[in-house]
Amino acid sequence: MSNKNYAVVKIFGRQYKVSEGEKIKANFINAEVGTTMPFSEVLMINKGGQLKIGEPQINGAKVTATVVSHGREDKILVFKYLRKNKSKKMHGHRQDFTTLSITSIEG
Repeated sequence: MSNKNYAVVKIFGRQYKVSEGEKIKANFINAEVGTTMPFSEVLMINKGGQLKIGEPQINGAKVTATVVSHGREDKILVFKYLRKNKSKKMHGHRQDFTTLSITSIEG
């Protein structure tokens, strides 16, 4: 077993495996840069090899993160072609994201 401390936390509908000091890209969060945000939907914690699994969440556990920056992903092109209608359609999409720095894991 690994002795690295980590947690699995649910942030706005997605699950992330995080450890202290790590930076993650999450879905866009409408918050100022430098804001500290607590996330209480912690699903699992591993501290020094001791594993706690929530049913579905761990009561009293919390992961604190700081908003580092906002950005946009690279463009994804979506091309649709219907040969019998002789129609072509191309769309581009750039997803917004927020970079979070994990400051502490409590629980």
